[in-house]
Amino acid sequence: MTKKIIKIVITGGPCAGKTTAMSRVRQALTDKGYTVRVVPETATELITGGVTPRTCGSLIEFQTRVLRLQLNKEKSHEQAAKTMNADKIVILCDRGALDGKAYLDDADFARICEAIQTDEAALRNRYDAVFYMVTSAKSNREYYTTDNNDARMETPEEAAALDDELIAAWTGHPHLRVIDNTSDVEMKIKRLITEITAFLEERSKLHRQKENS
Repeated sequence: MTKKIIKIVITGGPCAGKTTAMSRVRQALTDKGYTVRVVPETATELITGGVTPRTCGSLIEFQTRVLRLQLNKEKSHEQAAKTMNADKIVILCDRGALDGKAYLDDADFARICEAIQTDEAALRNRYDAVFYMVTSAKSNREYYTTDNNDARMETPEEAAALDDELIAAWTGHPHLRVIDNTSDVEMKIKRLITEITAFLEERSKLHRQKENS
């Protein structure tokens, strides 16, 4: 049987429930027999370590560093996955390569891509699926807070605007699923897990059909 490595992005607007969801998704998939590896959120990792747009000198330089590190981390996880004694492996990315596009205009992001010899389509297509969680600032504003993330600085209005830009950055992926705020956070996470599980089951079915054809 051919080893299956599926790479999924879980992303979303500020205070969408993503951080809590990451651990819940990982456990749910582990319980279903998947070997799960997680690529931590790169921008937060850098910011909490003291690497910010201010210390880098510009937003473009900061986003270039974020993208380079993101791609390197994903490559390391992919290479490690190929050596694992498992046949159902999921790499969960806490945000992905196109999240940085939301903070830049199209021309600046294109310059970053050119500098590292890639393009927007290639960055989008490196993932099998993208699951987007809408910020609570849009319709559940009473739950919006910056207290649980040192790297989050947006006001509710800024968070809602950024949410629109982030969704736009990922629009065009053939398997983009948006998890909205039509339920409380607990049910929102359960809906996310249901969507991811359904995607993986469909992929597994297609994989079996190809092997048997």
